[in-house]
Formats: sequence, C-alpha cells, structure tokens
Amino acid sequence: MTARFRFIYRTIMTLVLASLLTACGSRYHIRHDKAPLREPTALEMQDAIVTNEKKSVSANRPYTVLGKRYTPISDERGYQKEGIASWYGRKFHGYHTSNGEIFNMFDMTAAHKTLPLPSFARVTNLENGRTAIVRINDRGPFHEDRLIDLSYAAAYKLGYHLKGTARVKVEAITLTRESPRLTYVQVAAGSNLENIQVLANQLQQELGLGTAITFEDDLYKLRVGPITDDNQAQSLLKTLQQGQFSRAFLLYSEQEL
Repeated sequence: MTARFRFIYRTIMTLVLASLLTACGSRYHIRHDKAPLREPTALEMQDAIVTNEKKSVSANRPYTVLGKRYTPISDERGYQKEGIASWYGRKFHGYHTSNGEIFNMFDMTAAHKTLPLPSFARVTNLENGRTAIVRINDRGPFHEDRLIDLSYAAAYKLGYHLKGTARVKVEAITLTRESPRLTYVQVAAGSNLENIQVLANQLQQELGLGTAITFEDDLYKLRVGPITDDNQAQSLLKTLQQGQFSRAFLLYSEQEL
C-alpha cells in the first residue's frame, strides 16, 4: 500500500466515521418540523372513533422532561381546559410516540402532558368553532404556554395549520363502563419473592387495603389495591411517595390483578 493510497484510505474512513457519528447523534431525520408535502384527505380528517381502551402502564407513570416532573392523571372523566394548541408533522412522522406506537401526521391523534394514554378528547378551535375528536397517544408539548399538540391532520381540520397555534378547548371523552376502572399503586419490585411477600403483609396491616403480587419481566411486582375512587388513589399515592416509596406510581386495570 503506497503512502498516497494510505492517505486516501484514512481520509475516506474519517469521513465515513464522522458521518456515522452525526447520524447516531441525531434522533430525527430533519432538524426543524415541517408540514407534509400534501394536504390530508377527507378520510384522514374523520374524527377518531372513541373506544374503551386499556391504559398503558409504562406511559402513565410520572416522568421528567427538561427538569420538570409531570404526573399523569388517573381518570380523564370530566377533564376540560382551555389553552394553546400547536401541531407536529414531518419531523416526528414515523417515530415512536410515548405510547409505543408509530406517529403518523395524517392520523387524528394528539400529545398531552397529563391525560392518560391512550384517551380521547374533543378539541374545539375557539377562534372559528371547528372541532375534531382525537386519540391522545403521546406526551407533550413541553412548552409552558401550550396545552396540547395535535397531528398535522387534526390541526388542518381545525384550520390553524398555517398559523401554527390556536386557542382551543380540550374536553375529554369517555364511554360508560359496565364496571369501574380499577386503580392500583405499584410500590415495589424485586427478584426475591419472600421479601416482597413480607412487605405486602406489612402494607396490608398498615393501610387496610388489599395487595397483589404479579411476576413480570423477571421481577415480582407489589401493588396495593384495587381502588375504585380516584381521589382515594391519588391521596394514597401521595402518602406513599412522601414515605419510603418515592417511586410509587398508579396503574390501571379493567379487572382485578
């Protein structure tokens, strides 16, 4: 191998490595969000169909973004709030949402900081009266002055896709359930069943509530419940978090564990 060839080879490999590092360091394929290259179709702008879906356990745990901690609410019934809506499109198209699904800017979906995932909401543009029903399957927008982030198709239907933001009213939509949703508080997880059982007995005596132990992902998980009253669940969670269970969180089930 001549000196000139070695120089060319090293130069090419350096450029290839730099390219790979740049690609690995960037999560999205474009830096700034953009609108799609076509308009949504009438079919794509049909309201989301409201169903009773099982809530995600992992996506409804407390989380921290940009140094701020958010605690998702356990029950969206009665939720209603006004604020600023934005939209997101091509930059995030094809990437995973907080719910583990693939974001499609032409689906009638939305991101919200605290509504359960998934859930449904009617969004009304207060500037023109247009409405859209969306399925919330993502977290955001993480701006203090914004309430909800709609897919491009939903923003198009509400008529603010060119402005970028609009003042809206968000109203959660729920279906009547045959039985109440059950809430549990997960307090601990470990590989030693005996230790988990001892802790379960202690909590039963202290709280006067039932406990459930499940085996998932090679861990025994201890949950307190079930609880059917949301205020009671929130109060219990707060009490446990202020004690020795700072990482406790709520989870939901349509049937007893």
